[in-house]
Amino acid sequence: MGSKNEVPDGATIVVTTGAQAKLFINKGSAQDIKLAFIGSLEPNDLNDDGPAGKSAPDMSKAELDEATFSKQLAGHLFDQVHSGKMDKVVLIADPDTLGELRSLLHKEVQDAVVLELAKTLTNHSIKDIERSLRSS
Repeated sequence: MGSKNEVPDGATIVVTTGAQAKLFINKGSAQDIKLAFIGSLEPNDLNDDGPAGKSAPDMSKAELDEATFSKQLAGHLFDQVHSGKMDKVVLIADPDTLGELRSLLHKEVQDAVVLELAKTLTNHSIKDIERSLRSS
């Protein structure tokens, strides 16, 4: 993983919780981060998909849905990295989601991750996200 504030030009920034993900691209430099929104992901067919592996019997519906979305997001990131559409990835997620997601990432995606931030920023403005990246 990268050093402090390493958000290279062209890096994809994934800001996520267990319920949604927003994707940005850094149009600036590592020293002058300028994010542009490129899309979002929402959970898809949660009842049909299910989380990876066996779920704990005491897992709530919300926890099950979050685990399933993390699996879907990990699959999306693999598709993007493997196809060459993403080569540098910054993950920003609440601590629980980050831990869940980290365990699901394919090695190819893990190798593309240059920075991780354990923060909940999905409902924050682009300026707030840029500020958090600069101060990381």
